[in-house]
Amino acid sequence: MPVNDLLLEVKGLKKYYPVKKGILKKTVGYVKAVDGVDFSIRHGETFGLVGESGCGKTTIGKSVLRLTEATDGQIIFDCIDILKLEKEELRKTRRHMQIIFQDPYGSLNPRMMVSELIGEPMIKHGINTGEENTKRVKDLMEIVGLNTKHMKRYPHEFSGGQRQRIGVARALSLNPKLIVCDEPVSALDVSIQSQILNLLEDLQKQFGIAYLFIAHDLAVIKYICDRVAVMHNGIIVEIGQTDQIIDNPKDPYTVSLIQSSLKA
Repeated sequence: MPVNDLLLEVKGLKKYYPVKKGILKKTVGYVKAVDGVDFSIRHGETFGLVGESGCGKTTIGKSVLRLTEATDGQIIFDCIDILKLEKEELRKTRRHMQIIFQDPYGSLNPRMMVSELIGEPMIKHGINTGEENTKRVKDLMEIVGLNTKHMKRYPHEFSGGQRQRIGVARALSLNPKLIVCDEPVSALDVSIQSQILNLLEDLQKQFGIAYLFIAHDLAVIKYICDRVAVMHNGIIVEIGQTDQIIDNPKDPYTVSLIQSSLKA
């Protein structure tokens, strides 16, 4: 793959939250959740963000999709700076950028059947309506390992692993180029985690999807990521090939993160 075959470039990304005090709620400072972050993701690559809770990695994931508005910087997706897009242009671009959430139950509407959950994104974007939608939903369920006989079931009728497969199918429904995976296996039993990780790898090989994979578990990062960035207090302290970072860390924080992971 060519070195310049970039799908996503994040440049100088910042996300500050104002700290307000007093009756007039005057801004007295800022919490720097993300403070000048740079990284890129190639087509078909799995790029990991790893660090302790509160380091800013989930904020980055949400900023990339503009679920959270950045304070400053550039987010260039497929040669377009999405921070400059107006509402309708952003909606069209978001078709190519999807997300899988950490909690497979909390991220699914409990009042909707599986067929509706998976089919909804396509209806909202005006593609695969009617019978085409139903066929596409069945195809997606088979792709992620779900029984199509269960299309009319609700989320509470599935196990945690099955619910996450529903989330994966929903993310796949619009044929995205990039999926943000926000701790997609951390809420699952260890025995189920490997199944979901293997599914994500298989889908990547089949469809050429790129992943921004957010996790705190280095074992998961090592298993699935091509490259990784280590985050601490809103900044990236180290970035490189996953094996290189884990086997030969340079930054003291990365060393301590690896050591604590080995002790766990």
